Amino acid sequence: MTAAATRKLITRYYDAFNKQDTATMLGCLGAGFVHDVSQGERRHGKKKFAEFLDHMHRCYHEQLSDVVVMTSTDGARAAAEFNLKGKYLATDEGLPPAKGQTYKLRVGAFFEVADGKITRVSTHYSLPEWTRQVVGK
Repeated sequence: MTAAATRKLITRYYDAFNKQDTATMLGCLGAGFVHDVSQGERRHGKKKFAEFLDHMHRCYHEQLSDVVVMTSTDGARAAAEFNLKGKYLATDEGLPPAKGQTYKLRVGAFFEVADGKITRVSTHYSLPEWTRQVVGK
């Protein structure tokens, strides 16, 4: 896969995220997909990721902007950085109560790509900063 094709794939994935289009997001994922979150457990497979997305859509409404995608020359790896604006809709287990608080974060993600599909995404953000923002409102 070329670097340009990988950028296009990651852009399609994040465009689908902004539309809460789970089907398109899942269509971007390859066999053996792995999802790592800096403040959570590793998820294996599209089914677990779909369950995660359903949970996220229930508890949060988030939009990404200023997405910048960087790729390795062979397109096998990529990184993205973006701004995330969100609204906390329903209390998530182990987190402060939801009251419709809004928040803004800078987020980074790393990708592995094989056969034209994302095989791993690792997302990193500051949970303490998120907590500070939602508790203070």
